[in-house]
Amino acid sequence: MRHPAGLRSPPSVPVLMSMRPSLTSGVLIGSALLLAGSASAETLREAMVRAYQSNPTITGQRAAQRATDENVPIARSNGLPSLQSQAQFTDNVIVANNNFLNPERVATGALQLSVPLYQGGAVKNAVRAAETRVDAGRAQLRGVEANLFTNVVAAYMNVIRDEAIVNLNTRNVNVLETNLRASRDRFQVGDLTRTDVAQSEARLAQARAQLQSAQANLISSRENYVQVVGVAPVGLEQPPALPALPASPNEAVGVALEQNPQLIAARRNADAARYDINVARANRLPRIAAVSSGNYFNYLGSINVPAGAGNVPTSGVNATVGAQLTMPLFQGGRPAAQVRQAEALRGQALENTTATERQVVAQVRSAYAVWQSSQEVIASAESAVRANSLSLEGVRAENSVGTRTVLDILNAEQELLNSQVTLVTARRDAYVAGFALIAAMGNAEARDLGLDGGSLYDPVTNYKRVRNRINDWDGDGEPAPVASTTAGTPAQTAAITRPLDADVNAPVDRSPALTTGASSPNRQ
Repeated sequence: MRHPAGLRSPPSVPVLMSMRPSLTSGVLIGSALLLAGSASAETLREAMVRAYQSNPTITGQRAAQRATDENVPIARSNGLPSLQSQAQFTDNVIVANNNFLNPERVATGALQLSVPLYQGGAVKNAVRAAETRVDAGRAQLRGVEANLFTNVVAAYMNVIRDEAIVNLNTRNVNVLETNLRASRDRFQVGDLTRTDVAQSEARLAQARAQLQSAQANLISSRENYVQVVGVAPVGLEQPPALPALPASPNEAVGVALEQNPQLIAARRNADAARYDINVARANRLPRIAAVSSGNYFNYLGSINVPAGAGNVPTSGVNATVGAQLTMPLFQGGRPAAQVRQAEALRGQALENTTATERQVVAQVRSAYAVWQSSQEVIASAESAVRANSLSLEGVRAENSVGTRTVLDILNAEQELLNSQVTLVTARRDAYVAGFALIAAMGNAEARDLGLDGGSLYDPVTNYKRVRNRINDWDGDGEPAPVASTTAGTPAQTAAITRPLDADVNAPVDRSPALTTGASSPNRQ
């Protein structure tokens, strides 16, 4: 099995920090710490390492980058010497009797050497265009890497969210089953009506339907995790906190405009298109080459020399050396059309750069807005969970003395469930949006995150390996798949592998101060 070139040991985190401007050093340090934790296979770090090593999207993009690297030696080859050989054997089946110089058989061989001296700048600009596209490809690879990690984070958090929702719905079903049994018992003794029992039955049926839907969502999220990471999720731990993010969307946009890999790739592709214009213009310019040839012939003893004809050679060698000038005079307008075409493609590349810039700006601002909004939703949902927990406790107490109905209890339980689902969903949304913001800013790559689950892929290694190779018979061999298959992974189920976090039931109160109570300065 051939391993792709470009694997090297990961640099240390301090080295990584020096690879970025100081503007984002805080985000970078936080990104590296984001994945710092235990080496358990159930952490977000391990999920990212697995995806980095075996996800087919990233391994395929690495192969595409290696193919892009080959455009440089292909472009350079047009400026290097060319050596060709030719051999021919001829058997004349009919030979004129009166022409002794027409042999029955003849073998010839030739060598032709051509050394380009001047090609109007076509080779130079073609090499520069290829090198610039290599830079663009590396940036594109960085973008694919960041997108992969964003997908891993989303898949990871989706599983955690959906497991919590299944946990909540399972507990809700258990509570409603207990309520239904109690309602039936109280109905038997005449304490409740048939309507109260029917309300409990209806709410239990609804809860079971919600549980089935939650379990289906969990299975879907787990299958998506398998697709992205390559293994089934088992007991996923809560991820570490995100690093400090920019204080404003404008600050985040400023970083993204400098470091977003997709935008960098678009700019480099536009630069490469400028070199393509010069390549097209070179088709109108003269070309000069040094040429040399050597020829050999042998009549293979098949020539009949008449008496008195003297010494007639039956084999020989000749050689020539010279210079060749090719001056285009008229080509039917093709060079001009090629120039106009290259200029139009340059214009397209510039517009693509602007379009990518717009996309990056919108992506950063949207991620920032979702992240901020989710923070507010988390605070509100935590307050709602605390309030609904107290409300449910009070409604149950009041029901025991006859001042609240069974329906009041059912409604209070549903409101508590809804607020808890909102809380776990908002926490997922905030984390995913925050990481997406880091990725859009260009700081969510393996080196930024400090992944140390093995060698990091360095595309420069392969480029250095192939740039100056001129062996026509060189090759890397038949490639073998690098990404792992998931066909043998068992179908996922809705079985719960981790308990419900305690702070979903009783979230910590993060409000500055209460307006009631002994410690409140506003208490009357």
